[in-house]
Parts: sequence; C-alpha cells; structure tokens
Amino acid sequence: MFSRRSLLGSVAALPFLAPAAQAATGPTSAEVKATMARATRFMTDKVAVHGGYVWSYLPDFSRRWGEMEAYPSMVWTQAPGTPEMGQIFLDAYHATGDEAYYKAAEQSAAALIAGQHPSGGWNYIIDFAGEASLKRWYETIGTNGWRLEEFQHYYGNATFDDHVTVECGRFLLRLCLEKGDPKYRAAVDKAVDFVLKSQYPSGGWPQRWPRMGAFSKQGRPDYTGFITMNDEVAEENIGFLLLVLQQLKDERVREPLKRGMELIIALQQPQPTPGWAMQYSLDLKPATGRTYEPISITPHGTAAAVVQLLDYYQLTGERKYLARVPEALDWLASVEIPADKRGPDGRNFYRNYDPSTGKLLGGHRKGSNSQNGKFWADFNTEGTKGEKHINVASLRARYDRVAAMAPEEATKNSTLMGRGPSLLPPYLISHVGGSDLNVTVADGRRAAAVAELVGGLNAEGYWPVELRTTSHPYQGPGPDKPPAGFVDVGQVGDAWDTSPFTLPSGPMGISTGAYINNMARLITYLRTQTA
Repeated sequence: MFSRRSLLGSVAALPFLAPAAQAATGPTSAEVKATMARATRFMTDKVAVHGGYVWSYLPDFSRRWGEMEAYPSMVWTQAPGTPEMGQIFLDAYHATGDEAYYKAAEQSAAALIAGQHPSGGWNYIIDFAGEASLKRWYETIGTNGWRLEEFQHYYGNATFDDHVTVECGRFLLRLCLEKGDPKYRAAVDKAVDFVLKSQYPSGGWPQRWPRMGAFSKQGRPDYTGFITMNDEVAEENIGFLLLVLQQLKDERVREPLKRGMELIIALQQPQPTPGWAMQYSLDLKPATGRTYEPISITPHGTAAAVVQLLDYYQLTGERKYLARVPEALDWLASVEIPADKRGPDGRNFYRNYDPSTGKLLGGHRKGSNSQNGKFWADFNTEGTKGEKHINVASLRARYDRVAAMAPEEATKNSTLMGRGPSLLPPYLISHVGGSDLNVTVADGRRAAAVAELVGGLNAEGYWPVELRTTSHPYQGPGPDKPPAGFVDVGQVGDAWDTSPFTLPSGPMGISTGAYINNMARLITYLRTQTA
C-alpha cells in the first residue's frame, strides 16, 4: 500500500539516493527514460480501458483481476488501481517533462470522472458496460466471494473503504493543481462535498454513503452505515480535508475535520479494554462489521488510533489528544503475544478482544462457499494465531517524545495552523501494494537493480510477474452443502468460491502494481542522475 501519509508533513516522497558513484555504474538517463516510455505505452495502449486499470491480467487478457475477477469492461479504484496509475504518471511527468505522461494521467482522470457517483464519491469498480453489467457482476462473481462480503451486494452508492474515494479525490486534486485546468475542479468539489455531507454530527463517517437500502447477512445488521475506523476511513478522510484546507484554502472543511479528530478521543473504550473498535453504532458503541468481524476491540486498530492522537496533538497543541494514550499503550503491552508463543512469521498480536470482559475472541467458520458457509466468533480460542505485528516499544517512544513537547514546539509543522511543507510534493508514490498479493516491493536504490529493470522489460513492453494470486472462475451458485471430500484450507472455499487465493506458483502475467513500483524505482534513479 501507499506508505502512511503524515498529517504533519509531506506525503510519502520517494527516497533520495545520494551516492553518485553507485549511480555511475548503472544505466544512462536516456536508457531509463526509454524503458519508462515503452512500459507506459504498453499500459496506456494495450492495458487501459478508457484510461482505467485493474490489478493484474493474463498476457492474452482472457482473465483479469482487481480484488476479485473483473469483466473486460471494468476498471478498479482500489490500490493498486486507476488513481495510483494516475499518480505515477504525474510523478513520471515531473521526472521527465514528457507530456505523454501528463496525457496518460488525464486519461486516468477521465475514467474516474466518468465513474464518479452522483453523490461525489466512488465505488470499488467502474464498469464502462453500464449499470446492468455491474449489477450482473455483483449477482455472480461478487455474491459468490465467500470471505469478501463487501462485494456480495450491489448498493449503488459510493465507499470510503480501502481509501477508494479519498485516493480518487486526492489524485484529481493534484491534477487540478498541476496546470490549473478548471475541468477537474468540479470533480474535486463534488468529492469534497461527498466527504462533508456524509459525515455524521458526531464527527464519524460511514463506510458507504448515501444510504441506498440495507443489506442483512445471516441476520446481522448492515454494517456499512456504522461509524467506520476500519481501513483508516476516519484517518484518510481527515487527511484529505487537511489537504483541501492547505491546497484550496477551503475553510468549509476546518470544523468538520476538527470534529472528526475529536471523535477519536470519544471512541476510546473504558477499562478493561481501553482501545478502539473497527466499527461503532451511531451512539458510539462498538459494533459488528462483516460476519467474521465481531463486536470487539482490536490491537491493530488501537495502535492506529494512538498514532492518530499523537498526530492530532501535533496539529492542534491540545493535550486532550494525549490524555488516555498511556492507557491504550499499557493495554497493548498486556495483550502482546509472548515471544515463545508467536508463529514463525513473528506476528505478535491476535485480532479481537471482547470489549466488556477483555477476553480474547476466537474466529471460526464452517461450510465451503457463500451459500452454505458461516463465520462466527466466541471465547473458544483453540487454534487462534497471531495476525498482526505492532511495535509497541516504538509507539511508546514516540508518545514519550511528543508528550514532552510544549504546544508551540509540537505544532511547528501543523498543517491545520498553516505551517509545514506541502502535502502535495512533486513525487508522491514510493510503492503500492494494497491487497494485490502479486505485488512485491524491491530495492530501487542500487544501480544494478535498475539495470535489471531496464533489461527486464519484455518484447511486448511489460515486466512479467508471476501471478500466484488467482480465483476460481464463476460457475454458478455453489451447492447448499460442502461437496464430498472438501477440506477447508482457510483462504478459499470450494470451486464455487470466487474469492482470491494464492498458490505456490502461477502463470506469468501483467501487474499494474509491478508497473507502478518499477516506475517509482526508475524515477528515483533518474532523480539521482540530475541531483
């Protein structure tokens, strides 16, 4: 995914490479630019659909995927999708001055504007074959993705999930400011209005908006209208409003973003679990999400909220944001998995804790597909494994540093106070990943690695990537009972489950995320040549 954006300074800029001697042994700037241009022509001429992109493609384009398998008429707004492609095009434009990259960015913008919901936000998917095609996708591929319940119902509205609306709005705002082209301002204004109008009086935001009818799953309430912290909804919306305040001087957003910040304080729970949930009911009580997301307090959500509170003290100088951080840190330390009980991957936290008792909750499922399958949680934690890695010592050290600052020192780079660097530096993307498990991040600092990229572009004009993440093709609704001999391996169900899963090996193919990451590495290298 994008590197986490600081609310106090610049968006994650590319690492700058100092050693000129190291760069001297690598490809020339001309060779790097030629590679970038050829790779980009392949993406814009062969891969793009009306300027938009999904995540990965078989070389013959017979199958393609975003978070789930996509129709040929579709583009994706989740990372690493269309907005991130637009951003890397702008980064390349800044690095080279080549107007072809600016044109490519405009094509991506046109795709997003065509798919912007009338309310001003975006759905995960834009289908250029029309709404009937999109509904058919939801009724087939979408509804049969067992563990991806967010795709099992077509709401017909827009979402904040997975940064979708904010990433689209952020890219269009950047493009709007690039040359002052007024045709992008209307789309940006609609996106800002979406964020403002969807905000609850309490300061929180739902996952989806506007309300377009509820969807009940196995008797559980529709979670999409709950106040959402999951996938950084509040954090990203506040960051976007700060960007709008800084770049557009739009004072309308000041009070809403402060209200959003203050809600984070109110959502912290009392003992014995002084942390944060992923969703809250409108009366600010922890709530359920998808059927495998129980009412719970989560260590990873708590760690994210702690970082937000530290950021907000540095934005405001108001110590109310720090008041209960020590409680949260102590709770995290108390539930950290002991070193001798962690798995080989070193993940040191479980996922869910009961708010009222503080007890660990175990997650379970039975069945084999979205028709016969069921998720639930209870206090039976047998087989529960660590799912998250959190560096509590680093969080506590940052708290100690920030808490020791007087308000004047803490706010020296406060965007809220009109201080600090631009939140839109010339280069925004260092790498992307998102949920696309085909994407890896490689070293862009070594000249030898850049030489491999220059030589690794194939004859067609793309960097081949092994597509180990795949899915079962849709073949109709699954059986109402698990098929004979079915064994649940955990990631995916039976052959009717259209959820993505990862295999030990896969075919070589085309990856949008790999293009973005490799372009970022080449841009980094170019910058060292002109330093």
